[in-house]
Amino acid sequence: MNIKIVMSTVLFTFFGLTAQAFALNEQDLEVLKTTNTCPRCDLSGADLSQARLSGANLREANLKGANLSQANLTNADLTGANLDTAVLTSANLSNASLTGASLKSASLNNTDLSSAGFIGANLEAANLTGAKRQYTNFRGANFSLTTMPTGYVTSNKNYGWSLQRPAQQLECDKFKNQKVPGTTCRGE
Repeated sequence: MNIKIVMSTVLFTFFGLTAQAFALNEQDLEVLKTTNTCPRCDLSGADLSQARLSGANLREANLKGANLSQANLTNADLTGANLDTAVLTSANLSNASLTGASLKSASLNNTDLSSAGFIGANLEAANLTGAKRQYTNFRGANFSLTTMPTGYVTSNKNYGWSLQRPAQQLECDKFKNQKVPGTTCRGE
C-alpha cells in the first residue's frame, strides 16, 4: 500500500513539473511587450492575437500553440522559432525571416507571406489556404501534407526543387580536352 502511495506521488509530481516546463513564461511575455525582443523565450500557448510585433526579434523562441492571428509580424526575425500548431490566421508576415523555423500543423490561412523567407522551414501539415505569397522564398522547405494556398494538399514525398532531395551527380567539375567556347552543365 505504501509503495502505491509513493509511486502515485512521484508520478503526479513528475507530470506536474513537466507541464510547468512547457508552459508560457509570463516574464518572457512581459519582456516581449516592453522591448519587442525576446530571443529563445518560452511563449508557448501565448495569446498574441492582434499584437504589434513589427521588427520583433523572436529568434529560436518557443511559440508552440501560440495564437498570433491578425498579428503584425512585418520584418520580424523568427529564425529557428518553434511555431508548431500556432494559429497565424490573417497575420502579416511580410518580409519576416522564418529560416529554419518549424511550423508543423500551423494555421496560416489568409496570411500575408509576401517577401518572407522560409528557407529550410518545416511546413509539414501546415494550412496555407488563401495565403498571399508574392516573392516568398520557400527554398528547401518541407511541404509534406501541406495545404497550399489553392487548397491543394501536397503529398508526403519530397519535391524535386527542394534541398531535401539528394544532390545529382553532375560531371561539371571535370575538364574535357575539347575546343568548346564556354561550358554548359545540365542535369538529367
